[in-house]
Amino acid sequence: MDFTFTEEQQAAVEAAKAVFSKVAPDGVPSPALTPGAVADTFDRPLWSVLASTDLLSLALSDEYGGAGPDPVALCLVLRESAKVLARVPLLETGAVAMAVERYGSAGLRAGILPRVGRGACVLTAAASGRTGHGPAELAVTARRTAGSGDGTAPEWVLDGVQTAVPWGHSADLIAIPAHSGAGGSVLALVEPGQQGVVLADQFSTSGERYAEVTLDSVRVPAARTIDDGEAWEWLRLLLTTGVCALALGVGEQVLTMTGAYTAQREQFGFPVATFQAVAVQAADRFVDLRAMEATLWQAAWRLSPARDAAGVGGPLPVAGDVAVAKIWASEGVRRVVQTAQHLHGGFGADTEYALHRYHAWAKQLELSLGPAAAHEEALGDLLAVHPLG
Repeated sequence: MDFTFTEEQQAAVEAAKAVFSKVAPDGVPSPALTPGAVADTFDRPLWSVLASTDLLSLALSDEYGGAGPDPVALCLVLRESAKVLARVPLLETGAVAMAVERYGSAGLRAGILPRVGRGACVLTAAASGRTGHGPAELAVTARRTAGSGDGTAPEWVLDGVQTAVPWGHSADLIAIPAHSGAGGSVLALVEPGQQGVVLADQFSTSGERYAEVTLDSVRVPAARTIDDGEAWEWLRLLLTTGVCALALGVGEQVLTMTGAYTAQREQFGFPVATFQAVAVQAADRFVDLRAMEATLWQAAWRLSPARDAAGVGGPLPVAGDVAVAKIWASEGVRRVVQTAQHLHGGFGADTEYALHRYHAWAKQLELSLGPAAAHEEALGDLLAVHPLG
């Protein structure tokens, strides 16, 4: 059993560290002091740098400038991006691009993936459904129209609402899951500006501009739609695993900040880090992070083509591994930031200090993942169907 990362994965981490080392976590107004969004769009200069360093094509096949589809490599880069609160649609673009490569037609791949690698095509996905609860594909209906003899190509017509779409106002294409009847689902790539699409402003806990997407008889060419029933489920699991990677990066940076602060903050003539109560709390949070890390890599590996090629599975479907990663990430990142705020004292609430920004991000990630109890219930359902032993 080999837990080391490949040379390509390690190179991706080093490249990411070099790029993100120049990013300031407080580069935008504080979400605590801003009534709306901290900015209208994402960090486009940083996006250009990511494109020029080939980090946007990282998880694509070599024919599109990458090293091969690799969810682990994507999550490694996401972890580094979260340490500096990088405001880029790296998760959404990377995950949707990988789904297009895995399930899309040759024409769809050729039309989108080269542009993604150059940073010329920003992708996002609608994963929250109408209310943030329940399967996202049930929030939109899709019906297929047949082509006609006058040369009209087949289309899918979409109706419904998707809420909390990250970077929805800035993306070139939004991946919209929809149910097509009889339990089937499709994944349509919708242009935000096309007829029938209405975007309404929403704001995340971390201060980012999200979008509520309303679709009213929106026509999407069949060539820009993936009708493989597995596509949305795979993309959903990859997006969730990527959120776990972001949570890990936020948690690791917060614990680093806490260690530095308690090492120099003195009480009774001694650094507070030397007090047993402080050390025990920090150690507990370190254990949380290591559990978050182990479960993250298990989930990412189960989603990777390398695992498919090896023919190695597990006692549960991959959704079980993702559920375990979600349990640890949603609970772990909350515990880390709460302990950090406690050990920082009043200084942790100072809006001129970056910790409150990490707290806002952690809360947004926790809300995105949902409560651990729900994931434990989902895991229990899987165990009932796939008993161990």
